[in-house]
Amino acid sequence: LTELQSLEVKPPVVSEAVRKLREVFDIGGLPLNALPRRKPPQFMLDLFDAVADPNGITKAPGLLEGNVVRSFEDKIHSEQSHCFFNVSAVGRNEKVLKAELRVFKLRQNFLNGKSLGRHLCKVDVYRLLDSGGKPWRGTLISSRILPLCSQRWEVFSVTQTVSQWVQDSSTNHGFLIIAPLLSGNSLDYNIVRFAESQSQRNPVTSFLVLFTDDGRRRSPRSISPSPSHTSSAAQIIPPLTRINKSRKTRSTPNYIEGRPLPCQRRPLYVDFEEVGWSGWIISPRRYSAYHCKGSCPFPLGQGLGATNHATVQSIVNALRISKEVNTPCCVPDKLRSINLLYFDEEENVVLKQYDDMVVVSCGCH
Repeated sequence: LTELQSLEVKPPVVSEAVRKLREVFDIGGLPLNALPRRKPPQFMLDLFDAVADPNGITKAPGLLEGNVVRSFEDKIHSEQSHCFFNVSAVGRNEKVLKAELRVFKLRQNFLNGKSLGRHLCKVDVYRLLDSGGKPWRGTLISSRILPLCSQRWEVFSVTQTVSQWVQDSSTNHGFLIIAPLLSGNSLDYNIVRFAESQSQRNPVTSFLVLFTDDGRRRSPRSISPSPSHTSSAAQIIPPLTRINKSRKTRSTPNYIEGRPLPCQRRPLYVDFEEVGWSGWIISPRRYSAYHCKGSCPFPLGQGLGATNHATVQSIVNALRISKEVNTPCCVPDKLRSINLLYFDEEENVVLKQYDDMVVVSCGCH
């Protein structure tokens, strides 16, 4: 916050500004004095790239189910295929739309020195009913036949189970994955193996992905931009990596030949590093939000994007029919959503989509 303080902003104002920014992005619990110790799952990085451009601006509206995606790392990493995911970060007001258990099955070519060839196994996923020892009790929720020699990600739908865990965390005892041979003979847990933890040698691990809707109202004004606005924000405005450099925008002339500039889009750059979020924000580190500034002079021309109401208001103001009626204001009339990929306080990776965050065009209203 040193750059904010260098702008001679009083500390209470800085604190309130950061607090309100946390409210907007709904990430109030970030431990800003620490750094995450692990890498985000490649799945979440790929999902962000599919949904947004490098500046976070949504490029594929409707691709996400809901507006929040969370990934949870397995908290057990045991030799047996017992997975536990702490989903307490999901609010009870959130609607779970889809939940996926993603496990990486490792290749198994030999058993006791003999080639397994084309042998198949049936992978069963159970929801554990208690946290006690053996014999375990569980409910079968998914099953699949796989070749033992395959190595790939396997995705199991667990939506109903995880929805119940979100509503009542005491019912969450995790999953158990077992793989009996098709003949009915059970294999040892260490025969059909799944990736257990991240390392340089084995950079994958089991994780749970939740797609939810947190109830934030979607504005009908949020639309996709016209082709003239499809270039990235970095191409439109040079990156302003420090807040004090944004003072340059203040020197932009507001008048031309003695007349105020008409309503138009102006630069506004948000840099998460300046509010101490750079350690937890994965992408984007900064984005162009833009803002609207300028006059709405009488008579309102076609290039000002004026509404019929604004046109009438401009006429009433020009004719001085009422002293209480001002000229129309220069405000955003088209906005786009952005996406934020970050670590939460439990080091879970979260992808959130926020509506009405980037100005596409301005108009007189």
